[in-house]
Amino acid sequence: MTYDHIHPRSKGGETIFANLCLACRSCNEFKADSTEAIDPLSGEKTPLFNPRQQRWSEHFAWNADATRVEGLTTTGRATIVCLRMNNPVIVVARRRWTISNWHPPDDVF
Repeated sequence: MTYDHIHPRSKGGETIFANLCLACRSCNEFKADSTEAIDPLSGEKTPLFNPRQQRWSEHFAWNADATRVEGLTTTGRATIVCLRMNNPVIVVARRRWTISNWHPPDDVF
């Protein structure tokens, strides 16, 4: 895991607790300094998910075998695309974690 600035420093974000979250390295690199993305369903530009202000379960769900994240809202779908949350490498990892009972998490906040 890496620390991510929710509102990027390049866009005036501060390095304070309220503006930081943990992210997997891959998601953090794909996010870069993005704060919004296009929802693939509606075509609308929408803010990315903010884990400090929003609940994961309101924007995302696991598919049946818990290997892919599904977007429930414009924010969820846009975030999944922008961060490439279902890239092939992470989907394979989630499959392995599921076999080991490490995934999915019991509680997603």
